[in-house]
Amino acid sequence: MPATHDPRPIGVFDSGIGGLTAVREMYRQLPHESIVYFGDTARLPYGNKTKETVTRFSLEIASFLVRQNVKCLLVACGTASSHALEAIRSRLSMPVIGVIEPAARAAVAASPHGTIGVIGTLATVGSGSYVEAVHALAPQARPCSWQPVLASTPCMVTGV
Repeated sequence: MPATHDPRPIGVFDSGIGGLTAVREMYRQLPHESIVYFGDTARLPYGNKTKETVTRFSLEIASFLVRQNVKCLLVACGTASSHALEAIRSRLSMPVIGVIEPAARAAVAASPHGTIGVIGTLATVGSGSYVEAVHALAPQARPCSWQPVLASTPCMVTGV
């Protein structure tokens, strides 16, 4: 490990436990890192809440994770990433990463013909965040579906 290794944990949060898939991948790629995970199962799902409510919840959780002395934050919730990421970034003096842009990069890379579909909550899809992120990377991309999948919300937030 480099001499500059920061021993503090990485903070991760989601509206439920679906973000544990991100934690699993983080442990695979960063096996020596510690992670503090917050799954807001008391207030899930976020997908049917207003932007203001999602932002308030996200800022509360970010504040909690800062008090846990995390060195950076992953917002592993699509709805919180689409609604609250900029508010969190403006209030924290540490790296804050959402899931929209990395997912858009992966989708563009995996789609040689530019046909990309999005499955998400009403709030996430309705925010237009994925459309914006995909088109910023690949203006020629053709969305095959930007529709919310309401029935999938319980599966998404619980990781099923």
